[in-house]
Amino acid sequence: MNSTVRLFCSIVKFRNNVFTKKIHNISTFKEEFISSHIETNALQKTVLTIGSTIVSLLDPSRGDMIATLGETTGLGALRYMKKKMEESEEGQTILKDLPRINSRTVDLDYLQKLPNNSVGNTYYKFLETNKVTPDTRLNVQFVDDVELAYVMQRYREVHDLIHAILGMPTNMLGEVTVKWVEGIQTRLPMCIGGGLFGAIRLAPKQRQRYVTAYLPWAIKTGMNSEFLMNVYFEKRWEQNLSDLHKELKITLLQENKTKSKK
Repeated sequence: MNSTVRLFCSIVKFRNNVFTKKIHNISTFKEEFISSHIETNALQKTVLTIGSTIVSLLDPSRGDMIATLGETTGLGALRYMKKKMEESEEGQTILKDLPRINSRTVDLDYLQKLPNNSVGNTYYKFLETNKVTPDTRLNVQFVDDVELAYVMQRYREVHDLIHAILGMPTNMLGEVTVKWVEGIQTRLPMCIGGGLFGAIRLAPKQRQRYVTAYLPWAIKTGMNSEFLMNVYFEKRWEQNLSDLHKELKITLLQENKTKSKK
């Protein structure tokens, strides 16, 4: 038991400062998995789950603990996600190619030059507006199956893209809303928990908008839209965003539509 507690403490220190490694090409995921994977038994996973849950609730900004929680509780959801991807031709291609989204694999200068309403330019503007980069996603460490580990890695790396195509900011209201969409689609306990507990931290005005507009929209979008993990975004940078919305059966939240026109 002491060794398990020490493992958790060391992970807290390690993941607090470590970001995704730079990747040279899309074929290195399996090699990277071998170097970053930490094998844990059932007891250790339980301790990691309890510890990361407590820390995440106390400090939602701890992305390292949220990542750990997602990995130790998401096995069933990852199997479901992989099955959904295998049912789609585009999802199958993603699982075959193992593409990565980071500053080595995505030409941000090219995305900046694309038309305003393209998928790529929308993603670029999201990164610039919210002052984030594609390099902030932690490597998967506690998922033991390499194929499922990739599914989790892919989920992390398309998270900002989902924000972008849904027109959702990175504030608490936007994050909670996206977590509901992701939770319904992926069944990841981390996402469902984020939607439930994140709403508690909303300011009163945000909470009113959340209940009357954002939550109903998120539930409808999560249930009715196509499975977003099956979108090979890297092959769709030039696509018109409105066309992608139609293809994926996404209707933007009316409140956000009005703001974008101003």
